[in-house]
Amino acid sequence: MFSFLENHAAVYFVGIGGVSMSALALLLHDSGFRVRGCDARESRFTRMLGAKGIPVTIGEEEIPEETIVYTEAADRHAALLARAERAGKRLYSRAEFLGKLAEEYPHVLSVAGCHGKTSATAMLSHILFGAELPVTCHIGGEDADFGNYCCTGREYFVTEACEFKRSFLSLKSEIAVILNTELDHTDCYRSREELLAAYRQFAHSTKHVVVNADDDEAQKIPHTLSFGLYAGNVRAERLVSDGERYRFTVSEQGVPVVQIGLNAVGKIQVYNALAAYCAARLSGIPPRIIAKGLSEFHGVKRRFEYVGSLNNVHVVCDYAHHPTEIAAALATAERICRGTVRMVFQPHTYTRTRDLMGEFVRVLKRAENPIIYRTYAAREAFDFGGSAVALVSRVPEAIYCQSPKDLKRRVLQLAQPDDLILVLGAGDIDEIVRAMLDQTSTGTSFCSQA
Repeated sequence: MFSFLENHAAVYFVGIGGVSMSALALLLHDSGFRVRGCDARESRFTRMLGAKGIPVTIGEEEIPEETIVYTEAADRHAALLARAERAGKRLYSRAEFLGKLAEEYPHVLSVAGCHGKTSATAMLSHILFGAELPVTCHIGGEDADFGNYCCTGREYFVTEACEFKRSFLSLKSEIAVILNTELDHTDCYRSREELLAAYRQFAHSTKHVVVNADDDEAQKIPHTLSFGLYAGNVRAERLVSDGERYRFTVSEQGVPVVQIGLNAVGKIQVYNALAAYCAARLSGIPPRIIAKGLSEFHGVKRRFEYVGSLNNVHVVCDYAHHPTEIAAALATAERICRGTVRMVFQPHTYTRTRDLMGEFVRVLKRAENPIIYRTYAAREAFDFGGSAVALVSRVPEAIYCQSPKDLKRRVLQLAQPDDLILVLGAGDIDEIVRAMLDQTSTGTSFCSQA
């Protein structure tokens, strides 16, 4: 049991169907609490929770439980939460609740950054699991083996530290990783400096900080260890790629220490592996155990994931929704594709698209006839200046699609044998495209080639 909940045996989650919220619900359920919740729509997470005995209501209901956890994106539930607060119930945001849970663990390891948090957190989870340490893993995505949550004990807590609405400031860590510091969530941060101030505040509350030495701003933050390909205490050297799966030597202070072989696709995974390596070393785990754990990481769903084929053309889905992430996914796809990469991109939020418009335009112009699908608004109201239509108007070679039917027609017109369909975005584009796939898709042969 968790001490801050000692008088509350039942917890209600508002927005329980999110990947992070569902993981927290599973953790409490496994700890003996009565857990239930609601969400705006059904998803594979709500179905998974129901199968595990956690009731989920689609839509709102009055909440009898005294303890309520709500997602930071739960604006649509504002009236429900206001009534609960007036009734004297105890309300926690997801970030506050995560911080309270983490305080119950002797060792907290967290991963922050604009890109790579989920993969690096999952890698670190595999390392600690392989080291046979008692660990609870709270992952902001679905690891190929663990899903979004696993638990072997309550000594170590591994989690993502999200900068959205400064959520990570509720989390006090023993070891914190800062992967990168690019501007994102412009609905929360008015400038890069404002974002960097939040990262510095996050690092200040941490005992040991690990930073990316190849990130100019991250490496300025006071730290215990740094990593990189070109700078840092810990470096990846002698990189060799086999179908975009990388092998390399890890050196510490210039001394070769161990060979690492990754089974996840993309050069960006080298940075994530170095970050996990540093956090694990600070936890006292030997390099050979770290290398073994990293080799057992097979990726995260929607992170360059082969999902099947469409008209016998391979389809890869990736969560990329920031220009830097799009560029990395496109570069990886181009290196393994024998034909043309056919990009399908769904912008995620109007503010991000509007405020990073120039960067989006530059990266999308690199693709041949990119297809831009209607914006996934998430929590935001319509803003033409940040819409998919506004984005397409600045990329003359782009094709705009408004409906799944139109999207499928356009993709089938363009894609040829040996092409690769690269589907990018953090919204519902993944579900839309998966529903179009050939029914005979298996997903095994491409993964072995990639």
